[in-house]
Amino acid sequence: MNSILLPAVPNPLTWAVLPEMWRLENEALLIQAGAATDLFVDPRGEYEKNNAPRLAFAPDAVYTIQAKVTVDFQADYDAGAFILWANERHWAKFAFELSPQKLPTIVSVVTHDTSDDCNSLPIAGHEVYLRVARLGQAYAFHVSVDGRSWQLIRYFSSANLENATVNFSAQSPMGGGCTAVFSEIGYTAEALADIRNGT
Repeated sequence: MNSILLPAVPNPLTWAVLPEMWRLENEALLIQAGAATDLFVDPRGEYEKNNAPRLAFAPDAVYTIQAKVTVDFQADYDAGAFILWANERHWAKFAFELSPQKLPTIVSVVTHDTSDDCNSLPIAGHEVYLRVARLGQAYAFHVSVDGRSWQLIRYFSSANLENATVNFSAQSPMGGGCTAVFSEIGYTAEALADIRNGT
C-alpha cells in the first residue's frame, strides 16, 4: 500500500484500515467512515468491533500531536478521533463524538483487553481541537475550543502502548457513515512542560 505524506507529520502514513473515501486538501485530511464502523471492546463482552478506518504513522518516543477536528454528525456515536494503536486488545481513543443526547462530546477510551469509556464535556458546534501527548509511558489527552487554551481530559500510563502508532480515524457505529476532517495539524517531538494546563 502506498504511503501518504502529511506536511506536519514527520513519518509516512499508511492505511491500517481503509475508509470509504479520503482525500488531502490544503494540508487537511478528510476521512469518510462507512456504515457500522467502530472501535470498541465492551466490558461485558456483548459487543466488539474493530473496523473503523485508521491512518497510522510511527511517532517519536516523546511527542505532541494536535488537530482541529470537524465532524458532520448524523447519528449517535459518529466521531472523528486520534487512536493510539498497539494491537487489537491494547489501544486508546480520543474522540469528538455525538452522544445519544445529541450533544457533540469529548470521549476517551483506554483498552486493556476490554474498553473503559469516559464521556467528558459537551462541545458547542461541530469542531474542536484535540491533542495527544506522550511522555515515556504516560499519555495526556487535551481539548481546546480555540487551539490556544487547553483543558486536560485524561492522563494515564500504559506500558502496553509503548510502541503504539498514532492514527487518524472516523467512525459511524449506528449510522450510515460519517466524515471527519483533520486540519491545522501540528506535531512536535517535545514533551509538554505542564500536563495540567497543557503548556
